[in-house]
Amino acid sequence: MFYLVSSAVQRETHSLSCPSSPFFLSTLIYFVPLPRLQVLLCVHITQGDSVGQAVIVSWVTQDEPGLSTVIYWIDNSTEKYSAEGNYLTYSYYNYSSGFIHQCTIDNLEYNTKYYYEVGIGNTTRQFWFVTPPPVGPDVPYTFGLIGDLGQTSHSNSTLTHYQMNPMNGQTMLYVGDLSYADDYPFHDNVRWDTWGRFIEKSTAYQPWIWTAGNHEIDLAPEIGENEAFKPYTSRFYVPYKSSNSIQPFWYSIKRASAYIIVLSSYSAFGAYSSQYTWLQQELPEVNRTETPWLIVLMHSPLYNSYAGGYMEGEPMRVAFEAWFVQYKVDVVFSGHIHAYERSERISNIAYNITNALCTPVTNPNAPVYITIGDGGNIEGLTTEMTEPQPQYSAFREASYGHGIFAIKNRTKAYFSWHRNQDGYAVEADSLWFNNRYWYPVNESSNVIT
Repeated sequence: MFYLVSSAVQRETHSLSCPSSPFFLSTLIYFVPLPRLQVLLCVHITQGDSVGQAVIVSWVTQDEPGLSTVIYWIDNSTEKYSAEGNYLTYSYYNYSSGFIHQCTIDNLEYNTKYYYEVGIGNTTRQFWFVTPPPVGPDVPYTFGLIGDLGQTSHSNSTLTHYQMNPMNGQTMLYVGDLSYADDYPFHDNVRWDTWGRFIEKSTAYQPWIWTAGNHEIDLAPEIGENEAFKPYTSRFYVPYKSSNSIQPFWYSIKRASAYIIVLSSYSAFGAYSSQYTWLQQELPEVNRTETPWLIVLMHSPLYNSYAGGYMEGEPMRVAFEAWFVQYKVDVVFSGHIHAYERSERISNIAYNITNALCTPVTNPNAPVYITIGDGGNIEGLTTEMTEPQPQYSAFREASYGHGIFAIKNRTKAYFSWHRNQDGYAVEADSLWFNNRYWYPVNESSNVIT
């Protein structure tokens, strides 16, 4: 029986915000565009339907709306198509947004490279993306994982390391806390614009699957802002209606051989709430012969051995953990804690008020829980850990980084965690996953009783 904790804890606990850094002052992405220039910014894409044959394209224009049109075509083809979207604006305290466009392009061919163009006249910009393979049980596919990114020099290092990683993530699973605008006076919404420009080097070219975190709530009645999630929902669209969800905070998609369920730690999830009822109906519908890999994303971890945020995920664990075990979820990814941690396959579902069975134990039907909230935001790392390290915690370390989850076939997937201070190909932690439905063999010899 053994478990790992790295001694490599980065010393600094606070990150330097990008506009204060000389490096970032020398780049254009953090400058507000000059008036009267119709600059097109903050381009990002996400999956636009339930199976990967549609893409939602979003972008911002500053002074005039222009057109909400996307021109797109297949690589090496002269035939072009167009799709029409719409735009909105919002205000927040003393901030007024630009024109935020969103357009869905659908009926796309699988496994195909598309170019797309947004803007008009001399302000058009061109990007590309690759659609996933058809949904199927043995389709290999590689996901990236980042959480709590923010916009600091560490954030830039995290995103650069992900883009340079030779494992080549094809779609990003983002586990919440985006711009950290609410950490600035009056929830400075200019930070939403600068964050959109910062991430564009990735988000314009591959889908990011969004999860809402606590820093997206942006509820500030003291300055007259009484609508939760307003900046987030105005800027980041998700295909929630395609999975019969009534809110954009919880939804599901299929992509290649994965079935991905996104949950909201900051929406009601108690018995008979909308999210609870949706998940209760959603899990039995997952067909593991079609999508063997069942992945859950949420922001607040259900298991966490760091002092920061300790036990915050307990109410959701009580509500949903038994279902995760019943339906053999393979892995649960979360953020919130600004560090990295990987659990054993454990559950804590035997407890009732009379039996005192309140310690997590090994359960081969349970998911592995991975916390990856170490993207690099302004609040710094969570370095204080509970001691001794719990037996359920297989590995933990307070360093900035990102993850890769590479599905090989219906039985095997490979997860790796990559620290910013290492070379692009270096793995600080890794695990070969055995699929819970097709090959439910425990990956660890550490049996917890």
